[in-house]
Amino acid sequence: MPTPEALHRAEALITTIPDYPEPGVLFRDITPLLADAAAHRAVIDAMIEPFAGTFDVVAGVEARGFLLAGAIAVAAEVGLVPIRKAGKLPRPAASVAFSLEYAEATIEVHDDIEPGTRVLLVDDVLATGGTLAAAHELLAAIGGIVAGTSVLMEIEALGGRALVPDVRAVFLA
Repeated sequence: MPTPEALHRAEALITTIPDYPEPGVLFRDITPLLADAAAHRAVIDAMIEPFAGTFDVVAGVEARGFLLAGAIAVAAEVGLVPIRKAGKLPRPAASVAFSLEYAEATIEVHDDIEPGTRVLLVDDVLATGGTLAAAHELLAAIGGIVAGTSVLMEIEALGGRALVPDVRAVFLA
């Protein structure tokens, strides 16, 4: 587990961009954190720790969730299942439509895992919970069992935990 100092340093690298992608939205930019190897490793370790030994594969939600999920899969020595926006996979097995805080979306997944596979679901931010709730539904549709949901940060004021109660966040915003 990373030290509190390492996590504090990692959190300080996350910047907030007002009015992106539209007015009123406060976008959390994690790219400075990802560019710092020690900070990146600290958050990857923190995202794995509560779920160590409980999952067989990691599923990452497009797009920034891929960046974290790929690193988590490598560190945990397990495979990676991408959850993509509609139309991005050559052979989608299941899809789920849902609402975001400022749009409508659909996500899809291949059926590359065996039914009963334990999945750690990973994304960068829990906001309203729509994307992660849809990802839970999507994984269930292909027979996956969500072992837990790990996010880099949770924006508590948006209430996403009501839709995704099993989530563990490294940082609260």
